[in-house]
Amino acid sequence: MAPSVAETGLDPFPFCLEFSSSNPSFTSGGKSDTAPARASLGLGLPRSCQVFTSLNPDHAQQCLNKQEVRKVRLSHSSRRSQLQPRSLKAPGFAAFLDWLTRASNALAHRRASKRRWWLGSRLALVSPSPGGRTRDSPQLVTSTPSAPEWRYRPDTRTTPPPPPSSERQEDTEDLGLQNEGLNDPGARPSLCCDSPDREARGVPNSSFGAALAAHAPRGEPVPGVEAGGGRGTGAKVGALTKAHDRARTCSYFCPPQVARKKGVSSLSSLDPEVLSVFVPPFVSKEDTQVAGANCATLSKTRRRSFRKKREKPKTEPGKGPPPEDVSVPNGVDLLALPQLCFPGGVCVASEPKEDSVHFLVLTDVCGDRTYGVVAQYYRPLHDESCFYNGKMHREPFWPSAGATGCFVPFAVCVVSRFPYYNALKDCLSCLLAHLKLCKDFEVDNHIKDFAAKLSLIPSPPPGPLHLVFNMKPLQIVFPSRADPESPVIDLDLHLPLLCFRPEKVLQILTCLLTERRVVLFSSSWALLPLVAECFLAYLHPLQWQHTFAPILSRHMLDFVMAPTSFLMGCHLDHFQEVSKEADGLILINIDSGTITSSNDEDADVPDIPLLAAQAFIQRVQSLQLHQELDLAHLGASTDLNEGRARRRAWQQRLNHELQQAALQLLVSIFREVKNHLNYEHRVFNSEEFLKTRAPGDQQFYKQVLDTYMFHSFLKARLSRRMDAFAQMDLDMQSDEDRLHGVLLSPRRPTIEKMVSRNPPSLHATHRRMVVSMPNLQDITVPELPARNSSLRKMDSEGSRSSSIVRSTAFQATYSFKIPEIHFPLVSQCVQAYFSDCVALLSKAMGHLAPDSSVLLARFFYLRGAVHLMQGQLLDALLDFQSLYKTDLRIFPADLVRRTLESMSGPERAQAERVPELRRLISEVADKPGDAPKPDDRVKHFELPKKHMQLDDFVKRVQESGIVKDANIINRLFEALTVGHQKQIDPETFRDFYNCWKEAEAEAQQVSLPSSVMEHLDKNECVYKLSSSVKTNRGVGKIAMTQKRLFLLTEGRPGYVEISTFRDMEEVRSTTVAFLLLRIPTLKIKTASRKEVFEANLKTECDVWHLMVKEMWAGKKLADEHKDPQYIQQALTHVLLMDAVVGTLQSPGAIYAASKLSYFEKMKNEMPTAVPKTTSETLKHKINPSAGETAPHAVDVLLYTPGHLDPAEKVEDAHPKLWCALHEGKMIVFDASSWTVHQHCFRVGASKLNCMAMAERNQVWVGAEDSVIYIINVHSMSCNKQLTDHRAGVTGLAVQSGAPSKVYSCSTDGTVLAWNVSTLRVTGRFQLSGGRLSSIHLHDGCLWCCTGSSIVAVTTGGLVVQELKVDENFNEMRTSFLSFQLLPEQEQLWTACAGCDSVYIWSLRDLARPPQRVPLQGCSEVSCMIRVKQQIWVGGTSLSQGKSTGKIYVIDAKRKTVEKELVAHADVVKTLCSAEDRYVLSGSGSGEGKIAIWKVE
Repeated sequence: MAPSVAETGLDPFPFCLEFSSSNPSFTSGGKSDTAPARASLGLGLPRSCQVFTSLNPDHAQQCLNKQEVRKVRLSHSSRRSQLQPRSLKAPGFAAFLDWLTRASNALAHRRASKRRWWLGSRLALVSPSPGGRTRDSPQLVTSTPSAPEWRYRPDTRTTPPPPPSSERQEDTEDLGLQNEGLNDPGARPSLCCDSPDREARGVPNSSFGAALAAHAPRGEPVPGVEAGGGRGTGAKVGALTKAHDRARTCSYFCPPQVARKKGVSSLSSLDPEVLSVFVPPFVSKEDTQVAGANCATLSKTRRRSFRKKREKPKTEPGKGPPPEDVSVPNGVDLLALPQLCFPGGVCVASEPKEDSVHFLVLTDVCGDRTYGVVAQYYRPLHDESCFYNGKMHREPFWPSAGATGCFVPFAVCVVSRFPYYNALKDCLSCLLAHLKLCKDFEVDNHIKDFAAKLSLIPSPPPGPLHLVFNMKPLQIVFPSRADPESPVIDLDLHLPLLCFRPEKVLQILTCLLTERRVVLFSSSWALLPLVAECFLAYLHPLQWQHTFAPILSRHMLDFVMAPTSFLMGCHLDHFQEVSKEADGLILINIDSGTITSSNDEDADVPDIPLLAAQAFIQRVQSLQLHQELDLAHLGASTDLNEGRARRRAWQQRLNHELQQAALQLLVSIFREVKNHLNYEHRVFNSEEFLKTRAPGDQQFYKQVLDTYMFHSFLKARLSRRMDAFAQMDLDMQSDEDRLHGVLLSPRRPTIEKMVSRNPPSLHATHRRMVVSMPNLQDITVPELPARNSSLRKMDSEGSRSSSIVRSTAFQATYSFKIPEIHFPLVSQCVQAYFSDCVALLSKAMGHLAPDSSVLLARFFYLRGAVHLMQGQLLDALLDFQSLYKTDLRIFPADLVRRTLESMSGPERAQAERVPELRRLISEVADKPGDAPKPDDRVKHFELPKKHMQLDDFVKRVQESGIVKDANIINRLFEALTVGHQKQIDPETFRDFYNCWKEAEAEAQQVSLPSSVMEHLDKNECVYKLSSSVKTNRGVGKIAMTQKRLFLLTEGRPGYVEISTFRDMEEVRSTTVAFLLLRIPTLKIKTASRKEVFEANLKTECDVWHLMVKEMWAGKKLADEHKDPQYIQQALTHVLLMDAVVGTLQSPGAIYAASKLSYFEKMKNEMPTAVPKTTSETLKHKINPSAGETAPHAVDVLLYTPGHLDPAEKVEDAHPKLWCALHEGKMIVFDASSWTVHQHCFRVGASKLNCMAMAERNQVWVGAEDSVIYIINVHSMSCNKQLTDHRAGVTGLAVQSGAPSKVYSCSTDGTVLAWNVSTLRVTGRFQLSGGRLSSIHLHDGCLWCCTGSSIVAVTTGGLVVQELKVDENFNEMRTSFLSFQLLPEQEQLWTACAGCDSVYIWSLRDLARPPQRVPLQGCSEVSCMIRVKQQIWVGGTSLSQGKSTGKIYVIDAKRKTVEKELVAHADVVKTLCSAEDRYVLSGSGSGEGKIAIWKVE
């Protein structure tokens, strides 16, 4: 099968032209012997017309009985449910069809003509067989863009097998589909030109589309042909054939004067009619035989215009032969499309009218959209003989119209897969200027030339490159998408703001977000689709999942009675009719800017959340919506295209600002959804999310959460898709949100949030806020912000703030001008055009700067597409392979795969001999079958209904969002099962869950007076409040934050400090005598006060005693280990203790809760403090695995310094710490505050071995899968890959200079030299022995560690020195693990596997025995780096049978160990230096943390 361009996004311009005329005749032209080119590519043909169908109750019942509808979307009132079974067993669909049947019967008595029903973009329709015959089994109307056949075929997955071939052939003959390519499902599309080899291959053309010419009024209605639609594909084609048979003998148009003579009272029955259809290729291989390339010859060449087959009438004497028939291409509904080209009906005028343009959006049964632009104009009817296609057609019933002054409307429709509204409007405007000046018999050639030009224009790939095409007198610009996931924006997005106030815009967006039944009205047909598209663009990246029909003709008004959600558009003249047709419609009048409901009562449309709405209105009001005001200071342009370019640049900037404002609105509405997601189990806790919403916003979120749109949004969030929403969410994060990414604890409002919601209001005080974690300086220094003095400090004004939203800068765009297309359009001319394209693209690539990889990728993409059109497959594959090194996001994987599959054996062998293509072929073509689809389900949290063992309990708790850490959940399981069988019953889990949520809700409602908040830090949270108790410092409630205990006094609220956890010296529970009672009392002794605090906590005393001691122990460990994670885990333990006691409510509850006193036990079991040397050197610890279910090993670390570049965002200029975790996961920290800069994203799926900063904006990552991934440090995206290695990449060495170079090595001994600017291999050599593990560059030589030896080679691969392990360690079997060079001391330091020492060799003579530096207590060395005159060695030490990580700091001059640091609870896996002032160490999976050490 040939490569499908449309399915891969490479589809060049797919166009379909429709021309409308009063002439009853069809175009003439030869019948092509090839399949309609690119019928399988989804060329933008109006497949959506197939959704319009007449409703037959018998057919509906037959469909119900056969149970063969595949995908259904229903809507019952405001409650929506998604039915996705393959059969029709769901009762909802039966009710739906029953409604359709009853509605049809009722309408039959009300309407003289049958009406059609829009069943939704996801509903498969049943159609009768051709000619009115009914098959034994109903046919499913399906649209298959990849099938090159015209008529519908049953889906073999859900219907009985198709009829025998003879029956299919009979039907095909009835329909006039004799074209071999049309009827053969396996037929490959033909080529636009050139050799038979390309035709056999089915290589796609550069741009393919179709031109339809449909003519207007047909005077007599034809039985079996209903206006506005048909009865399925077969019925449509068959009926249309009959219509033309009758039309040949009937009057097509009667001017008023003639109508009166003939007794015709009205012209209301005039209907538009299809005249001709053009689809590419517009030349075939026969064109090479045409001699004399001139315009006259062109009209005689074989045409690609399609006709419906009909019986050949008898030739009348003197009339000449009848016109030749051509078949209709796949997907064109020639009955429905003309109605949309004349949605207001056909009006014959006595004087010419102004030209008009309107737009179409056509949706097929698969939900795929195509877009049309229609231009209408009027031509006079001159005499009885109508010329068309160069032939004369006499109609005996036509009077002479020259004297009557009759002007007949014509329409030209261009259909594309992309919404190029402005570009196609400009193209049609240029065409109309030519059509008005030409004679009737020249019209067809002009349209054909126009269609041919458009068909040769490639579609621009996503990115900043736009294509410019000269269509005199205008320069037409075809804009590209911003990125592969964004839509094409080729319209003025501020149109809704010119029609509606911002408040009304928000109401309309609410209607779309809640998936209402929305109908737009306007007196302008053009405004309806444009305004509708603008609103859908505002919702991006959310997508409208339902029916979208922005234009309904007067014959289609009954579609608004569909029960499903939809967005439709009608003319304002039908407002009253539609408003009475159905209830529950949202009626939007574009002309007046009003919103009403179809019933008398106001529609129950909730308001968008207040804060988000206010911010959106403020941003919109600040925009400059009038170009005249913005460009008033500029002089008038004397050049038409220059003025248009100014207008276009202004509009692009305004569109960008509007998109940013709309995106910020969506982020403000949905950003807190992520706090209620469990990514591991793909669970969304909707109930808890709703509880966190303000009462005034509850109704809005309840309706939105029940929509298909939000369901798709959840899928993207759970898949961690880095789309526009995720990027904007990252840009809008505050310092508190970023800190939340590192330190996770139960959600509580911070003091800062409490202050921000004062003065209190109902809308704000009940809103749950995002959790804030303790500030990092709590562990390190008492002052904030927590920065390391060695790291680059940034301007505090540039720091993130929750009140400041940064708009993404408008990205500059570039243009590439398509070469002129010369006519006549024969094979040689098309090949010359392709050659010109390649030459211009190559020239543009040669003039690019070395760092312009974004533009270079787009040129590679376009040149590869053109090479593919030329049949030069090898060159095309080479261009596509270059996308790996420039921008992998636009790599057309499916197209490349299909191209490889279509290659012959010799061609495939030739491609495999090219080194650059060998890897491409192995990755793309040799992969087994279809890869399994990732799990994209969304589950909602539900309480368990059966007993749970430990594993199931862990999963349930993680899904609930209470705790993610599996170790903590194991302790919780032990606590809840003390004295019982080791399983949790559903009742216990429900009680525990409710206790946890009640405590959380109580804490959310805590409101502290301002006099109290003044004594607390802004990031503190109140986690626990006691009941009112008597203490020796007053009566009140004891409050616990992550830092301290304080007394909230009663009466006049006040603040009384009890103690900070750091200041505590003793905590004990005792009793005091009161009369005859002993009252439990909590006593706390502090270092700062002699007086012991006493509180009569009564029944709460024991649990408070446990909680305070756990917090005290956690704080002490956090201070000793400089690790704020300890205090966060202690907080989690404390709140779990409280929930366990509330759940069990038994005498043993306190004992059960004590199972969670983890840090208290750790303090008692390991009373030894952290060694003084370690404590003084250690500055801080961070946990890259925070939020994960278990810690992960830190494989590689890289520190990159900050750069003060005015062009960059402030946060991009901060220094960063890059951390590689397992399976290609990467997390980036802001090294100025040690907060998360970029949450976890993937770089491949294999283990990452090495990292290096090649340039200021590039980080290179070598992976086990033999790929070097290149990350852009600004966008945090990995869009480039280097695939020249054939084994795991283990080392990277950067050589500064101009041009800079990077050397990479892999385990098979290969060393490659890369030019950083061009990403090309400039050198290559192979080391014998393999097992190459690391590489260093010094003094023009590469030092390579191969395990068995350390080799110094020149950059060309010549060995200079070699140190072999076998010659120096005869008594033991070992290998080199790592090494460091000290050239100023002429020393080589090495570490060997299984050795507890470091060996030092002299570079003068490697044969001399090495010096040995023993490492006390070290069982094995794992890594080593040089920092100043020190060597830092990471190793493993065994302590009490457990492996712990140690770091040895060795003085390089004295060769002695200066410091021995107790670093981690697991092996030290990696070390890196930060500006030679700090060393960062990463541990194994037993701990998974990063330690920051100070260098002295």
